[in-house]
Amino acid sequence: MLLWTNHVTEEHYPIIDTLKETGYDGIELYIGDGDLKHYKKLGDHVSKLDLGVTVVTGLAPSENITSEDPKLRQAGLDRLKWAIDNAQALNADIICGPIHSPFAFFSRQPPTQDERKRSAEMLRKAADYAAQADIMLCPEALNRFECYLYNTMTELKTLVEAVNHPNLGAMYDTHHSNIEEKSQSGAIKTIAPYLKHFHISENDRGTPGSGQVLWSQVFSALKEINYDGWLTIEAFSTIIPEFANAINVWRDYSPSKEIYTKGLQFIKDGMDL
Repeated sequence: MLLWTNHVTEEHYPIIDTLKETGYDGIELYIGDGDLKHYKKLGDHVSKLDLGVTVVTGLAPSENITSEDPKLRQAGLDRLKWAIDNAQALNADIICGPIHSPFAFFSRQPPTQDERKRSAEMLRKAADYAAQADIMLCPEALNRFECYLYNTMTELKTLVEAVNHPNLGAMYDTHHSNIEEKSQSGAIKTIAPYLKHFHISENDRGTPGSGQVLWSQVFSALKEINYDGWLTIEAFSTIIPEFANAINVWRDYSPSKEIYTKGLQFIKDGMDL
């Protein structure tokens, strides 16, 4: 749903209905605003359509769980718990995104082991809280221009192993990996033991299959590891200027309808569905 908005409201219900008619099994949306009442109503609408739902969220610099400041770490944990509560009201089963550290926040130094240790400690507490909601937390490695703490699947694997909790796995994003990894297939196999969520995203965030991502590697690796979780198209547009500016989206990469129609068929063909 980030193709259309960073806050899904009733005005977006027709889009959700269209995605169901197009053949999608679920939607993914961003949790940044709203309350339990809002997400309960949205969750009821999605459930009536027999659609699943996953969510994305993130942390602000004032919610930095890697910080030396215990107040900032606690604020980050509180934010993650807030997201978990709303995701539960929504009937979501996964929370993904760069939840290991603030988005687009940089210390201007390489990551330290202390930062990574503090991140893992707070995510373990968040995973404990997610367990009661039956929600899987899936931190995401981002490219170097959006994050410095975790950029590759090798690095992300160390985080998941450090947290060591059944309610925390890993997610993979083909856009970020296209920038940071030497091999899409190799990276997928590296994270395979912990892979719980997957973003299908072109190098320019447009229609999957229209750019430079080595999709033959992606789909062959997914089939080789017998991945059976969500395959979620993540694409962006300029519809919401404030959100677009926050993620450095300065143009529309593909028509929205092309992204969700051709993108779906591209995934089905790639996975032999």
